Amino acid sequence: MDEEQKKQYREKYAQAKQKGVKFWPDIIYKDFLVVLALFILLVLLAIFIGVANEPKADPSDAAYIPRPEWYFLFLFEMLKFVPPKLEWVGATVIPGIAVLAMFLLPFFDRNPRRHWKQRKVALTIMGLVVLGMVALTIRAVATTPAQAETAIAVTLADQVVAGQDLYSLNCVECHGADGEGGEIKGVEGLEGVILKPIHSKDEMYTRTDETLYQIIAYGQQDLGMPPFSKAFGGELSTSEIEYTVTFMRYTWDDRMELPQEAAQPSIPTLGADEIPSYEVYIQPIVKRYCISCHRPGKKNNNFFMSTYDEIMKSGDQAPNVIPGDLNSNLIRMINREEIEAGGPMPPTKALPPELVDIFTRWVKAGAPNTAADADALQPTAPAELTPTPTPAP
Repeated sequence: MDEEQKKQYREKYAQAKQKGVKFWPDIIYKDFLVVLALFILLVLLAIFIGVANEPKADPSDAAYIPRPEWYFLFLFEMLKFVPPKLEWVGATVIPGIAVLAMFLLPFFDRNPRRHWKQRKVALTIMGLVVLGMVALTIRAVATTPAQAETAIAVTLADQVVAGQDLYSLNCVECHGADGEGGEIKGVEGLEGVILKPIHSKDEMYTRTDETLYQIIAYGQQDLGMPPFSKAFGGELSTSEIEYTVTFMRYTWDDRMELPQEAAQPSIPTLGADEIPSYEVYIQPIVKRYCISCHRPGKKNNNFFMSTYDEIMKSGDQAPNVIPGDLNSNLIRMINREEIEAGGPMPPTKALPPELVDIFTRWVKAGAPNTAADADALQPTAPAELTPTPTPAP
């Protein structure tokens, strides 16, 4: 830059300085508009896109695929090109040099010209950097395996319902469907052990949620209860144990008010002349009272009850359900008979009479699978006859 150009820049600078821009209200007003625009953008993103619900962080979950936020994906992808032994270079040294270069930019870029046509080298370098970041980000999105979807219970009612399902699957076998405890039957290593109720005030009032969580997670191994947390070799994630605790707290602790949505009975009430279906009536009963024992890996004579087909076809003495036959094994066992196919079901406590009645009416009607199947079996009411008017004399 020659002396004439320097003189022109100094004159322009002096004129701009004389004119000036007031901090209040000019600069504040501009800052306010920018902040307001960003705020509105964030609100719109929260309303129309939101944040994906994910389970709580669980170090024991080896199936989880960790990945950073989208604005760090290019660094995440760049590390794939760095040898494992030099990972620290890609994670620390290279980003550190890039940040340092940005701080030193005013010192090694002394070009006084501001028009983009006069800054081709700088724009070219920065353009290549930005394109590289975009390309790495796209490649990270395209090559990173999709995270397996996990059901998340967001509301309290959802957590209670999810916790009830988890309790039914993992706890009913020993503690009973309603936490009533009693003598354990059919559980290897615990046969004949008598458990105290866990639904009492003595339990709920004296144990915090954290205590209940730790009991489920770590188990009480001196008492025969195995650990259920994945961190200790069990099958439940952090969130699943929390859902189970939430179910116990809001169901058995009378100091808590159960959400209205969760207070609805999980097993519908059967009408006087209604024919029950597996889909609507039998499945929720089985889920709550039976599935804890009647699944693979349990002592159950290979009688599984996870699906309609398993109930109808599985078991060493299959079929355990014969449509229309009230001498079916299942009906006899829930009526507390000891037969070749098995003993009384459930082993520790009889089903409530109204649930036995649902099973009985289901088998008697032909064991329909879906609600549509049951509706097709419903007797139709005879059409009302319209009286023939008497002719006038």
